[in-house]
Amino acid sequence: MTPGSNLPLNTVRVTVDVAAPVRLDVSGLLLAADGKVRSDADFIFYNQPSGPGVTYRSGGGTAPDSITVDTGALPAGIERIVVTASPDAAGQTFQGIEPTATVRHAETGAVIATFTPPQLGAETALLVVEVYQRGGVWKVRAVGQGYANGLAGIATDFGVSVDEEPAPAAAAATRPPAAVQPPAVPQAAPPAAAPAGTGKINLDKGRVSLQKNQTVSLVKNGRPLLSQVKMGLGWEPAYGGRDIDLDASVIAYGPQRNHIDSCYFGRLSILDGAIKHSGDNLTGEGAGDDEVIVVDLGRLPAEATGLVFTVNSFSGQKFTEVAKAYCRLIDAASGEELVRFDLTSAEPQTGVMMAKLVRQFSGEWEMTAIGEFVKSRTVRGMVQPGSTAL
Repeated sequence: MTPGSNLPLNTVRVTVDVAAPVRLDVSGLLLAADGKVRSDADFIFYNQPSGPGVTYRSGGGTAPDSITVDTGALPAGIERIVVTASPDAAGQTFQGIEPTATVRHAETGAVIATFTPPQLGAETALLVVEVYQRGGVWKVRAVGQGYANGLAGIATDFGVSVDEEPAPAAAAATRPPAAVQPPAVPQAAPPAAAPAGTGKINLDKGRVSLQKNQTVSLVKNGRPLLSQVKMGLGWEPAYGGRDIDLDASVIAYGPQRNHIDSCYFGRLSILDGAIKHSGDNLTGEGAGDDEVIVVDLGRLPAEATGLVFTVNSFSGQKFTEVAKAYCRLIDAASGEELVRFDLTSAEPQTGVMMAKLVRQFSGEWEMTAIGEFVKSRTVRGMVQPGSTAL
């Protein structure tokens, strides 16, 4: 699975194993419609290993910890179960130890899906996957959202009480002493992290302004809203600097993250015209979008399941010389701006992955803000990083 993708479940009971090169603390949160737990009893972890419809199993350090969800035994009003993970060692990040979640049929052990969150760094806790209900059908979604303030940040975002005092000694029975202490009171989340606990974002309330790593479903009132969209990308020279020639592109991928084709200033139409480029802007000056890519979602071939939108500096100028870079999704029929992502940080690199559109198993599309910088002056050098970002 790729971040944001989902699959329907063909069984009532599923087990989610989360494995990594180091020992992890894995937990499950039962969430109501407001995106919060009803009480601390809905937080399932090593010191509270069972709840209504959800159980925790320790791997003992030699096997992955796991969360099992019995969707038939969940209380009324529970709409999502989020599976989280954090390194057992205090303060350790996920840099270089990316975990893999394996979703299995709880009875047979048959693998339903696997997911490895890409490009992790300073995160010390993750929302790995979620089991959720939509339209009466239970599904599993790959999430991969990180927190820099540990499991406490996740817990408090979802309404779990986090004590400042150490846990009583009696609570240590099921875990080694080093892991018994409850998480520290969380620090403020870093600006790059997407807000959590707000539920699935869609277009029901109109225009959406995304933060980095946040996802919006292109659905309104339960139905896919769009057939043809425009991705507008814009920028300005930083602080009165010289003109800057940036190139916007889109890379199309297949279901195995395989590269299908790229649309850019030298190749203005791909996939039989389903994706078209407006042409090259050489300065970045002036109001409005500098370059526009039109995507006819209804005409995309079935094998095109992911699109990554990138911007590169062919002339070699770095993004520290660029101001007000953004991308925005527009309804091509009405001209209405639906989703916007403003790049609020910069790195001395020559490429950036701005956003991605991913087709879900249900057929709907989701847009995710990326905002990751890459050392590449051309779209060709973005193909591999774009594959990883999916």
